[in-house]
Amino acid sequence: MSAVAKLKRKGSFVSLELPKRARTLAFVVVGLSSLFLLSGCSSADKGEWKRLAMPVPATQEAPHTLHLWQWAWVAALITGGIVWGLIFYASFRFRRRHEDEVPVQTRYNLPIEIFYTIAPIMMVIVFFFFTVKTQNEVLHQFEHPDRTITVVGQQWSWTFNYNLGYDDTTNKFVPTGKVVYDAGTTANRPTLWLVKGERTEFHLYSPDVIHSFWVPDFLFKMDVVPGRDNKFGLTPSRLGTFEGRCAELCGLYHSQMLFNVKVVTKPQFDAHMAELAKQGNTGEAVGGSDVSTQTGLETTQNGGQQ
Repeated sequence: MSAVAKLKRKGSFVSLELPKRARTLAFVVVGLSSLFLLSGCSSADKGEWKRLAMPVPATQEAPHTLHLWQWAWVAALITGGIVWGLIFYASFRFRRRHEDEVPVQTRYNLPIEIFYTIAPIMMVIVFFFFTVKTQNEVLHQFEHPDRTITVVGQQWSWTFNYNLGYDDTTNKFVPTGKVVYDAGTTANRPTLWLVKGERTEFHLYSPDVIHSFWVPDFLFKMDVVPGRDNKFGLTPSRLGTFEGRCAELCGLYHSQMLFNVKVVTKPQFDAHMAELAKQGNTGEAVGGSDVSTQTGLETTQNGGQQ
């Protein structure tokens, strides 16, 4: 008998079975190799493994989405482990031991059928509960936001309007001080400026087709639908520059509908607003059905389509 493998022949059936010692050695080698590879990862790589490839959260609301993502993977792995365990158990326990052996023919198994009915229902209920809970956390609106920004997504760029408030008596957006905007084109992406720690409310509008406002580091995106006031609130928690994009296929230059997000301190933000006003980027963003008449939008559309 070989020290590497045993060759069994039963009639016309041939199988290759490794000795128990060889199997144990193989498991040890695989385990040690995995530990060695993981130990060689940098702190950034280890953090990415821990977050399961999600970006580092950049807002106070983003960790809710991250936790839902992580625990969903935990639940999926546990479910997969149970299913694969049952498959391997059944394959081993009820394997054919002789060529002329006929396995026991079972028409139904009531305990397993109950398990496979109740378990998925319970999983769906748990997933639904935590999904709704996370949704409520990330879609919350501030009763008194520090700043309101109207975002206009148009083919194929963005316009950001700052310092807008909402008048409950007229149900319209009204300027609270000077309203300034920053508009971009496909060749010159705009930059959305935010203040770290400032509660910011966003209102999303589109004059043409459906777009989607997405900043990966915020772990959040929302569709920009013509004729609808889609809104949400967030609080930036990390200084830095992040990338944003449109996540809805919106036409020919969809891939170029990009923007930057700059989270800065309050003095830096005020200085940038003053610079925009000095450049003449002032006006009133109307929003709603009149979004196409917004100041600066006409030139932005023409520039984006050329």
